[in-house]
Amino acid sequence: MKQVRRREVIRPGTTVEQMVRAIADMIVTGAILPGEKLDEGSLAARFDVSRTPVREALRELGAMGLVAREPNRSAVVTNVTEAYLHSMFEAMAELEAICARLAAERMTVDERRALELDHRASMALVHQGADEDYSAYNTEFHTRLYRGAHNEHILEMVTQTRARLAPFRRAQFRLPGRLTKSYEEHGQIVTAIMRADGAAAGQAAYSHVEIVSDASAVFAKANEK
Repeated sequence: MKQVRRREVIRPGTTVEQMVRAIADMIVTGAILPGEKLDEGSLAARFDVSRTPVREALRELGAMGLVAREPNRSAVVTNVTEAYLHSMFEAMAELEAICARLAAERMTVDERRALELDHRASMALVHQGADEDYSAYNTEFHTRLYRGAHNEHILEMVTQTRARLAPFRRAQFRLPGRLTKSYEEHGQIVTAIMRADGAAAGQAAYSHVEIVSDASAVFAKANEK
């Protein structure tokens, strides 16, 4: 009788991406503290998956700078300092400013219209206080800016930087009043782009990321205590 090889299966609804998001959010919000070990077996049991996707999730978390791992040892949660977080956001602000400026100069009429319509529609999420849905929309909004710059090299750089900051950018929406402020900041960027004002769009995007940096620093400070 031919032996059937066991397949490594992730249960429906649980992907490596979802595990990375869940673990990253726990690290950023302090549910898992710096120095704590992330055991593969425990995580596999928690998410009801095999160790294979857990290893991949830990690898991605390592690339994001949230965990460190030495050969033949458990992964350990790192301490993301306020200074290091600020340095990443500083780079992000510069990249986003470039994208917004180029988007204002290069976006097609259809791209501008779609950006404006989606921005207006997001007000419903603000009114509902739907922070998770708004966070997902926020990612789409910024992706439109990156693609609207019509520069593949810049798109690659900004996407990689955003991936490392993603947990902190999501965490900002846990703060009171942040949804409304984010919507207003987006509005300034959209207005500048609709007017094809590259300088204003770049400045609005830079200021937006600076504000996000200040909001997200709250979580880094909490983890440093």
